[in-house]
Amino acid sequence: MTVDSPPRPPRPDTRPATRGTWALRDRPAVVWLALAVLLTLVHPFVPGSRWLMVHLVLLGALTHSALVWSTHFTQALLKTPSTLDDRRMQSIRLSLNIIGVLLVLIGVPTSTWPVTLVGAVLVSGAVLWHGVMLHRRLRHSLPGRFRITVRYYLAAAALLPVGAGFGAFLARGLDDDLHGRILLAHTMTMLLGWIGLTVTGTLITLWPTMLRTRMDVRAEALARQALPVLLAGITIVVAGASLGIRPVAAAGVLAYAAGLGWWGRALWRPARQAPPRHTSTWSVTAALVWGLAALAAVVGTVLAAGSWTEVGESYGRVTTIAVIGFAAQLLTGALSHLVPAVLGGGPSVVRAATAWFDRGGLWRLVVVNGGLLICLAPVPGVVRVIVSSLVLAALAMFIPLMFRAIRAAVRARRELEASVEAATAAATKPPRIGPEPGFFAPGRLVAGIATLLLAVSIGVAVDPSAAGLVTAGGTGTSAPADPKAPFAGSGAIAPTGATTTVRVEARDMSFSPSTVSVPAGNRLVIELVNVDTKSPHDLAFSGALKTQRIMPGKSATIDVGVVTTSGEGWCTIVGHRQMGMVLEIVAEGGEAPGTTAASGTNTGTSAKIPGPTAATGNDAGMRLGQKASADFRAVDATLPPLTTPAGTVHTLTLTVEEVVLEVSPGVWQKRWTYNGQVPAPTLHGRVGDTFEVTLVNHGSMGHSIDFHAGERAPDEVMRTVPPGGTLTYRFTASRAGIWMYHCSTMPMSAHIAAGMHGAVVIEPDGLAPVARSYVLEQSEVYAAPGAGARAEASEVDADKAAANTPDAVTFNGIANQYDARPLTARVGERVRIWVLAAGPNRGSDFHVVGGQFDTVWSEGGYLLRAGTDAFGSTGGGAQVLSLGAAQGGFIELTLTEPGNYPFVTHAMADAEKGAHGILEVR
Repeated sequence: MTVDSPPRPPRPDTRPATRGTWALRDRPAVVWLALAVLLTLVHPFVPGSRWLMVHLVLLGALTHSALVWSTHFTQALLKTPSTLDDRRMQSIRLSLNIIGVLLVLIGVPTSTWPVTLVGAVLVSGAVLWHGVMLHRRLRHSLPGRFRITVRYYLAAAALLPVGAGFGAFLARGLDDDLHGRILLAHTMTMLLGWIGLTVTGTLITLWPTMLRTRMDVRAEALARQALPVLLAGITIVVAGASLGIRPVAAAGVLAYAAGLGWWGRALWRPARQAPPRHTSTWSVTAALVWGLAALAAVVGTVLAAGSWTEVGESYGRVTTIAVIGFAAQLLTGALSHLVPAVLGGGPSVVRAATAWFDRGGLWRLVVVNGGLLICLAPVPGVVRVIVSSLVLAALAMFIPLMFRAIRAAVRARRELEASVEAATAAATKPPRIGPEPGFFAPGRLVAGIATLLLAVSIGVAVDPSAAGLVTAGGTGTSAPADPKAPFAGSGAIAPTGATTTVRVEARDMSFSPSTVSVPAGNRLVIELVNVDTKSPHDLAFSGALKTQRIMPGKSATIDVGVVTTSGEGWCTIVGHRQMGMVLEIVAEGGEAPGTTAASGTNTGTSAKIPGPTAATGNDAGMRLGQKASADFRAVDATLPPLTTPAGTVHTLTLTVEEVVLEVSPGVWQKRWTYNGQVPAPTLHGRVGDTFEVTLVNHGSMGHSIDFHAGERAPDEVMRTVPPGGTLTYRFTASRAGIWMYHCSTMPMSAHIAAGMHGAVVIEPDGLAPVARSYVLEQSEVYAAPGAGARAEASEVDADKAAANTPDAVTFNGIANQYDARPLTARVGERVRIWVLAAGPNRGSDFHVVGGQFDTVWSEGGYLLRAGTDAFGSTGGGAQVLSLGAAQGGFIELTLTEPGNYPFVTHAMADAEKGAHGILEVR
């Protein structure tokens, strides 16, 4: 049995707060969304961008919408006079909330806790005031149906300050265990309480209205029965997180899900009567499905984690589902219905606006939801970047469509008024409204799917090896490069016609088994399975006969061909062969081993297929010393002054990216980087500061991070993260120094040499300000031949790195760059230069030609301070800051004459390889 939806409220005599346009009501949510889109485009350059994107959507857009529309529906249901809470009071409240959100968005990324606290208080105050006014409307209304909706709103408003309190506590800086617990309490209070209860209370009446059908007669009763269960679930989650009992927290989420299931029965019957027909209803449907997926992800994360620290580190997937799948689609879907409705003007006006929201609607739905599924899957980093950009574009289309819809509604209203006037004058009936245009079309569905497939194909084409493809055309088998095969020998042994099939597992930088025995004359087929959870691997037997990169959990089959002589295969990923990933092939009863060339032929001089060999360094392709082009830009070595107070919490996202960069002017290498730069971003703070760093691996192999500035057991925080994975690393700086951080995945020499290193500058107490402060990281470059153009760039030569035979030695990643673009100072200015010997193999003997140091600070202490040494002797000076690999310090000097002062490492062979620059004094 069904009943009609509640009647629309009559128009009040005074100007209504819910009809027509109202900038403070209609625009902020769209502005927050637009800012989130803009930030996504520039996120590599913005510290804490991931946190900002999440909170622009949830705290900015969704909280504003919750305030606006819960007021709107309360007025529609209770029919109280608008004077109880007029537009002016609502505007003050909305403004207060906007100011509070802005302060939070400024305070957290800048680690300014007082600003964050004030922002949280303002947002809480605005929402509590909102709740008071809702309660006032409830008290002044006549008895009626669906007052339970307003009680949902009141409960939601009461929970927001609790969630905001948890959020402010998080911003204060906590240890990893407590951080994971409070993070769960904060997110569940906000998502399940403030947002969840507002949404569930609204959809009881809004859902059938959007579907344009009758309401389930049980709706009000089901909502009334579900509310205590939902509140109990939230309470249990918060209690479990606060007490540190993960099963209790998971049970709370399950209890909340049970309440949703009971409540959701009221939505099912209207949907059966009138299935979704527009973008608005389909978006809300998708959002509800993703909302349930988010709850499942929370339960899985909490129960699967071995500690609360792991809960915090594994929360990225939950956040992605909640923000993109649930929040963004719920908001855009609801606004697609509500904006035309509140503009007023009748069905024809609503239809004109809805038609714009439906434009490309099915394509957008397919791209957003299908793309999100792809991004959550273990796909290569390039594919994830391309598909996520496509998802962002599909969501961003809502913003211009909304403005076009509003314009169309205004135009349709004017035309309707004109037609009514004309019909009245002619004593005829106004024109009838025709049937609604169809939303679903097979072509639109196919277009959406085809777009996603094209995006995936482009990602695979850009980096096919990261996709784990094999070289044979779609068969899953790599055909031999030569008909004789690499182990066919001289042909003296005839093929037997038999095939030996062997399963080989790649794990922990080795093949298991590491030796495969084959009866001479048999064909060998190897099924390679990557059981390593951290990194992709491959298997090569010659230049052409190899699998492509196989992602963790995947497999490929390679046909080695007929085997009559012994040899070996190896993993070609940089550094993996050096770590022992070699597979020995033994031909039982075969020919005497000979040299098997890369083309698959034997020369009779060696038992093994030759692999890469260590070069002697300074490859001709480096061409050190060539002139920089006019558009060459040197790495900015400036260290800005530290303005944050002691105890600040610094948040940063480091994204692993493989990019082609210059290693000397005009010389290129494919570098492994944090945030696309070498060296990685410099972190700057004081003793007592906390650093929260999120590592996101968009590379094609496993990477990790090791902060020397923090004292942490390496087991978890320094573990290797597979492609597509994330990790959160928190530490508190307890001692001053310029500390190195770097990738600690083996072989470490190759990963550091490829560019994965950075500095954490923790200033000693009482460090005086100076006119100029610079940071120089000395490191080596180990290049493969042919690096004179972008297109010729190759990855680090791991053999050279292991042999310590660099082609170049650099300051800040590019040899000789500060010869082409000098550092600057003025006569009489005090200059401080922080130096870190990032290696991986060599130290630094830093010297400024023509200058003397009156202050030298090395590895945590002063060797000389303003000319005074540790024994009180005065008037001393120093000429070199000597550092071993990974050591750091700083020097200070004042230059009294204008001129060009070269700075070098006084290990002259390294200076001549590029560790050289100029300090230009004017």
